[in-house]
Amino acid sequence: MNFTDMLLDAERQNRSLLCVGLDPDPARFPHHMRNDPDRIYEFCAAIVDATADLAIAFKPQIAYFAAHRAEDQLERLMAHIRVAAPHVPVILDAKRGDIGSTAEQYAKEAFERYGADAVTLSPFMGFDSVQPYLRYPGKGVFLLCRTSNPGGDDFQNQRLADVPGQPKLYEHIARLAQGPWNVSGQVGLVVGATYPAEIARVRELAPTVPLLIPGVGAQGGDAQATVQAGWRGGAGGTTAAVAVNSSRAILYAGAGADFAQAARQEAERTRETLWRARLFD
Repeated sequence: MNFTDMLLDAERQNRSLLCVGLDPDPARFPHHMRNDPDRIYEFCAAIVDATADLAIAFKPQIAYFAAHRAEDQLERLMAHIRVAAPHVPVILDAKRGDIGSTAEQYAKEAFERYGADAVTLSPFMGFDSVQPYLRYPGKGVFLLCRTSNPGGDDFQNQRLADVPGQPKLYEHIARLAQGPWNVSGQVGLVVGATYPAEIARVRELAPTVPLLIPGVGAQGGDAQATVQAGWRGGAGGTTAAVAVNSSRAILYAGAGADFAQAARQEAERTRETLWRARLFD
């Protein structure tokens, strides 16, 4: 099963649009684990076990592991997810973007070392920096398009004078993902929940690619507005999945020994909010 099919299958099985972000910060761990980076795997595995039936995807952020020399724990975690939640795809949040020969190594890291089902990429260096990832059959890539941070306006919202119609940069990226760059059929886009109008515009330009939408929860994005802007359904179900990410609000919902149960409760609440938001006219 390729990545986009895995997303849709997880959506159906778990009745979910919720992507659970795995951004382990030992300084925010429960009291009995706090400030102990050797327990990153233990913490994240507990979150995975508590939310495996609630998620459309898991999204580990590689920097939170690498900063603590915990890449081996990330490898263990990826292997654990494949056993504990084999129907839930894993998106490695790495935001890579480099020349072709280096991109080949980053692709090998994501798909061979860690066994990710998809990876986030920066498209700034052009198609040849993305192409090595597309050579992996069935693997997905998410291109940064309209990100949730305020600084995204510095480039993404600027118009391209030399492109017909003078689209904004994020609009141009959306068109590329829907069209000539999507040679594998597994290209998606990252669009921030803090900009629902732009989500709607991206969905208009790229109606058949999956969207990864961070920014719900701690970043303040509105869950209902996000889904209504990006999700499309019908008699035959969705034609492209929407994975709405929440990280810190779920991971750090509790600070005691019952942290995993607290995370589950927050994930259930968010999942239900997102799922109900599909029912609009």
